[in-house]
Amino acid sequence: MNIIIIEDEKPAARLLQRKVEQLGLTVNTLLHSVEASIVWLSEHPHPDLIFLDIQLSDGLSFEIFEKIKIQSAIIFTTAYDEYALRAFKLNSIDYLLKPIDEDELKAAVHKFQMQLAKKEPLSLNFVQIRSMFAPSEKVYKSRFTVKIGLQLKIINVDDIECFFSENKGTYLHTYDNRDYLIDTPLEILENELCPKNWYRISRKFIVPLASVKEIVVYSNSRLKIILPTYKADEVIVSREKVSDFKNWIA
Repeated sequence: MNIIIIEDEKPAARLLQRKVEQLGLTVNTLLHSVEASIVWLSEHPHPDLIFLDIQLSDGLSFEIFEKIKIQSAIIFTTAYDEYALRAFKLNSIDYLLKPIDEDELKAAVHKFQMQLAKKEPLSLNFVQIRSMFAPSEKVYKSRFTVKIGLQLKIINVDDIECFFSENKGTYLHTYDNRDYLIDTPLEILENELCPKNWYRISRKFIVPLASVKEIVVYSNSRLKIILPTYKADEVIVSREKVSDFKNWIA
């Protein structure tokens, strides 16, 4: 029997391999990313069984099935909640909830072996599974990469005091009072940042709630925000956004 494991965390992959081999089976290959899996499956005969993590380092494992017509049985290994998994268990292929229990692993493998012996169909409707396991909440940006000369610097979103536009460029301003040019305009950033934590107060600024030190009543029914270090320009909530901004901070 030919078995492979697709798991981005190498220690977890090796641990699963040991557990599977303790059942008297042999794991032939360990893969750790969507890209590597697509390449491998394109160049090799498909295995009898794949242990497949849903969240890989370079994307969701469902992307593999968009590129390759998989001819293997799949046992998912996942940390998704039990409600979704209970629905998933209605399919003929099993799942393993992390951390993987040895008894559940043994039962899942036995189920596969029984289906294989009976020659029952082992294929899955991956479009249906993708929609079932799609995250219930949108995943927002957690870090940005900026270029400094020939080097790249990673800046966590929690270290950013505000985003602003100037002279047709977009910048992020950090709590250590430094500005970095980025490629993404505010119009796109607005949808990439968590709306619970970030708000676009005007055409020029997006600010996080965490950086708002003071709010001052300003002319023409507007509001002025005082930030910890940004002093290059006045940070003004535009008049048409004042009401919505007040609801947001509340």
